[in-house]
This record gives sequence, C-alpha cells and structure tokens, in this order.
Amino acid sequence: MQTQPARETGAQVCRDGAIGAWTVRGITDRLNASLDRHLPERRLFLRSETETRFIRLRPLTQLSALLGVGLVMIWTIMATAILLIDTIGSGTFREQAQRDQHFYEARLNAISAERDLRTEEAARAQERFARALEQVSEMQSALLASEERRRELETGIDVLQQGLRRTMRERDAARAELRDQLELVAGGGNGARNDASRAAERDIVLGYLSDALDRTAEERDMMAAVATQFRQEAEHQALERRLHEDRTNLILARLEEAVQVSMEPLERMFRAAGLPPDQILRQVRDGYVRAEDRLQPLSISTRGSLLEDPTEDRVNGILAGFDQVNLYRIAAQRAPFARPVGHNVRFTSGFGNRRDPKTGRTRMHSGVDFAGPSGTAIRATSDGVVTRAGWYGGYGNTVIIEHAFGIETLYAHLSRVDVKQGQRVSRGDVIGGMGTTGRSTGVHLHYEVRVGGNAVNPMTYIRAAENVF
Repeated sequence: MQTQPARETGAQVCRDGAIGAWTVRGITDRLNASLDRHLPERRLFLRSETETRFIRLRPLTQLSALLGVGLVMIWTIMATAILLIDTIGSGTFREQAQRDQHFYEARLNAISAERDLRTEEAARAQERFARALEQVSEMQSALLASEERRRELETGIDVLQQGLRRTMRERDAARAELRDQLELVAGGGNGARNDASRAAERDIVLGYLSDALDRTAEERDMMAAVATQFRQEAEHQALERRLHEDRTNLILARLEEAVQVSMEPLERMFRAAGLPPDQILRQVRDGYVRAEDRLQPLSISTRGSLLEDPTEDRVNGILAGFDQVNLYRIAAQRAPFARPVGHNVRFTSGFGNRRDPKTGRTRMHSGVDFAGPSGTAIRATSDGVVTRAGWYGGYGNTVIIEHAFGIETLYAHLSRVDVKQGQRVSRGDVIGGMGTTGRSTGVHLHYEVRVGGNAVNPMTYIRAAENVF
C-alpha cells in the first residue's frame, strides 16, 4: 500500500472550473482546488498478486475525514468531562445527603426529646393538680371544721348571755325582796316583834342578799371572760378562713392558667386543620370515652355543697377544662396530624393541579409526594384500621387506613407492605417502605388525606401540628 501526491496543472483546473462552474461537480472541483494547497490529493494503492488498484483521496474527502475524526475526539472529550463532573457531583451529593440525614436525625432526636419533656411536664402538672385538689379538700375540710366551731362558739355565747340575763333577773328579784323585808322591818310588824327578832331577821336577809350578789358578780365576770375568749377565738377562726380562701384562690388561678395554656394550642391545631373543635369533642365524648373515665364535677355535701360559690364553680370549671384537654388529646391521636416519613426526605410535589410527568398534561394531584432512599420507613400518621394493603392500580403497592371523624389516609408506590387488611395500627407504626411501584417516575411516597371520601391537602394537618407535637 502506497500513497503518491498528484497535482494538476493550472490550465486544467481553470478549464474544469469554466466548464462546470454552475454544476455540483464544478463546485466540488473548485473546493478541491482551493483546498489542494493545504490538503494535496493522495492516492491509496491496493496491490494483489495479479493487479494493482488505487483510491483517490481528494482534498474535500480528506477534510471530511479530518472533521469527522475531530468531532469524534471532541465528543469523546466532552463525554469524559461530563462523566467526571457527574462522578464528582455524585460524591458531593452523597456527602450532602449524608450531612442532611445526620442533621435531620439530630433534629428528630431533639424533637423527640422535647416531646418527652412536654409529656413529663404534663404528667407533673397532673400530679400538681392532684396535690392541689388534695390541698383544696383539706382546706375546705378545715374551713368546714372552723365554721362548725364558730357556730358552737356562737351557741355558747348565746347560752352564756341567757344565763347572765337569768342571773340579772334573779338579782333584781332579790333586791325587790330586800326592799320588801326592809319596809317590813321598818314598819314594826304591828308591834308584835321585839328589837332582837328584827335585828336577827335583818342580818339573815342581808347575809342572803350579800351571798346572792357575790355569786351574781362572779358569774357575770366569768361570763364576760368566756364571751371575750369566744370572741377572740371567733376572730382567729375568721382570719384563718380568709387565709385559706386566699391560698385557695391562688391555687385555683394557677390551675386555670395551666388549663388555658394547655388548651389554646390544641384548639388552634384543630381549627387550622378545618376540624370544628366543638364537633370533634362531642364525637370523642360520645364515641371514645366512657362516662366513668371522665372527670366528674366536685360536689360533696353535709349541708348543701362542700364548696360554696364561687369556689365550687371555679373548681368544677378547672375539672371541665382538664377533661376537655384530655378529649383533645384523644382526638389528636385519632386524626392524621403526624408526618408519614422522617425529616431526612425531600418534599417534591404539593397538592393541586400540576403538570403530569407521564403525559405532560395538567392534572389534579390529590396528595403530596416525599422522595427519599428506597425502603425508607413509612409510618401511620394516626391510630386507625387498615382497609387496604396491597396492589391498587396505578398507585402500586398501597396502604389505606381508616381513622376517626370520617378521615382516611393513603400511602402509595410502596416497595413493601408491612401490614394486613383489618389490622389496627397506632400513630408511628411502620406500615411499609418507600418505593416506585405502580405509575411512578422515581422512588417516592404519594400521601393522601381524604375527609368524607374527598381528598384534602395533607400539609394542612402536618403544618397545623408543627408547634404542638
């Protein structure tokens, strides 16, 4: 195989250009002629045992080959560069994903610790409330005893006053009898008595009157002392009662504040989720709480009520508030306020109309999507009963849970299903793993909330509970 340069004369080039100036061959020849200075025509000889053949490599052919080789080299370089960049970027993304995962796990642990702390605080508040009720009961018992003692003192004072009045009447009667005797002595008794008899009688009467007056004075002084003592004790009892009332009012005020602080976030959570609090509490009270498990109004009586208004009304109001907080807690366990996945996943698509990734058309998206690694644990967002567990058309592997208040939650495109139909689950129980089964373009969870069979925005429930749980 040999190559040999071949040049044409200038006259021949001019003649060919003049003949085919407006033809394709003419244009090709002219291009070859202009490129001949840089890429002279070459011939590729092919020899065999009997003959020799050659292939002419004209300048345009050589240029086309060079351009092809150059394009292949450029494409190879760009592909290699893109591959390297993608490899480097993938490593960076993995590191970032690991950092995000560690951050979200730490955040989740902090939230769990805070939730445990709030639970402990609630338990301590319940204990304080129980102790406060015991103190209130003790103080009310003391008040009742002091009231009883006061009534006894008043009764004693009345008895003493009656005795004093009786003694004074006896004293007045004795004085009147003395006057009568003195008048009788002064009159001489019609001259029948002598001076000795009258003197003896006078001494006897005076002695009797003196003794009666002495006894009356002693009883009066004793009655006055007893009345003063009873009066002082009554004042002391009244002071103790006022102190007990002040302590009771302070304890009740703190309990009322604790009830208000506990109830306001729960009411806001249900209102933000579009669930009327009064209707929810009525349903929980009628369907999920036994009458004997509820806090009953306080009414213990020996003579009417143990607590007199307005204290009794305030205590019963506090009991009703704690009962309402307990009903809210039960309702929150039965409504889907939790997240179906942890915080180490990405929120990729919201609720509402969007462009369908399969068809490119606008279509209603009846839930929200969370993307993450395959097999990521999917958890029940509330207590309920599994009504479907398995393949569900375009949803792929699906779990549907029926909750209270006519609410259902749907978890679609799962890689696995860990529950069975009819199984009862609690909030936080793992029901499956994230996957890409069914009509899906990648690994993600499609999560729906349905109220009365109609899809609503699940983020309404999730956001409503962000500052509560």
